[in-house]
Amino acid sequence: MRETILALFTGIIVGFIFALLRLPIPAPPALAGVTGIVGVYLGFKIFTWLAVIFNKGV
Repeated sequence: MRETILALFTGIIVGFIFALLRLPIPAPPALAGVTGIVGVYLGFKIFTWLAVIFNKGV
């Protein structure tokens, strides 16, 4: 939980600094970005789950 809070806090600071400097936000559009991140995480979890299943059968 601590990592999640730190990541959120860091993201807020980075977003604030980019807005302050009038730079484009360093992320894809909101929903597409969040969906992409969730997809990467789920792909990683599925691979881990399948690796455990197939390694037990060997």
